[in-house]
Amino acid sequence: MGNAHQDLIEQLEQAFAHSDMRQRAETLRRVTDLFVFNAGRFSDAQLELFDEVMMKLAEGLEVAARAAFGSRLARTSDAPLKIIRLLAFDAAIEVAGPVLAQSSRVSDEVLVENASTMSQDHLLAISRRRQISEVVTDVLVDRGNDTVVSSTASNDGSRFSKRGFSQLVEKSVQDTRLALCLWSRPDVPRQELMKLFQRVSEDVRTKLEAARPREAQQIRAAIAAAADRIQTMVRTGSPGHREAHDELTLLHAEGALDERRIQQFATAKDFDRTAVALGLMLELPINLVERSLVQKRFEQLLVFAKAGGFSWETAKALLLLKAGQSDLARAELDQCFASFSRLQQNTATTALQFYRLRERAGRG
Repeated sequence: MGNAHQDLIEQLEQAFAHSDMRQRAETLRRVTDLFVFNAGRFSDAQLELFDEVMMKLAEGLEVAARAAFGSRLARTSDAPLKIIRLLAFDAAIEVAGPVLAQSSRVSDEVLVENASTMSQDHLLAISRRRQISEVVTDVLVDRGNDTVVSSTASNDGSRFSKRGFSQLVEKSVQDTRLALCLWSRPDVPRQELMKLFQRVSEDVRTKLEAARPREAQQIRAAIAAAADRIQTMVRTGSPGHREAHDELTLLHAEGALDERRIQQFATAKDFDRTAVALGLMLELPINLVERSLVQKRFEQLLVFAKAGGFSWETAKALLLLKAGQSDLARAELDQCFASFSRLQQNTATTALQFYRLRERAGRG
């Protein structure tokens, strides 16, 4: 290998001395051969040397040569970091794509910067990585087009923050393919799934009623019944709901379930425990309570809080839980406080009884 190594050094000197791109591309190929063949055996100092050499050789090469080089380096576990970054930010997706999609040497910090500044093709390549962390998917969902967002959501290796899931739900209302991706993901919080089919149900109902106004009542009842069945099915398969139900049913039987507990659950953003606790304390069907915690309007939740004799602090915690990751404007919160203050408890209790009766009658 000594002679081959010496020959390579001579070629490097010639490649740097002349501007013949074909010679430079051939030298880069040989340097890459040497690196790939001995991958995993280099010291930090040797990796830095390869980094500098590759950076110089790759400068000015045509797209095809850079793409072939990047494709090989993307599959190497200890690829030099500077050249990997350079390739990842290449404007030509043929060059950047394999590195962004495959290289384990591209850090989350680099991926976030890339996804924040580069083309939709670059984002699409990132969305195909084997594992994608929350900080990266936040940017992909926020900045990506429909194709990027669907690709990210359908990737089993994608992990999403609460904000990311909320954004996905918002986008999926108008995108059937994305909605199906979300339904198939086991890690989507049930509260977000509830928001999704609540929004979709409303959208479908509005369109059907506009097309067939004479059948509005039947359409409304049919969609409500279908939504209830889906809601029940999703809840039945939720370990979080089962745990909350068993725990709080016992607390309720012991007389230990009170407003303080509900405020704690809501403040902690614990959807399952908050819903189960409200249902038990107010003697309401769980489907009704869950819907009140995800639908757009606030009135029903304010009625529940007033009928339960809760303080404004507890009512506010429930409202903030319902709002999720979306901002609840100060003016909107003030308006809710005014409504809550004006609402009489006996009026709220009467409304609560009406909700119970309507639920038993099938929510027609």
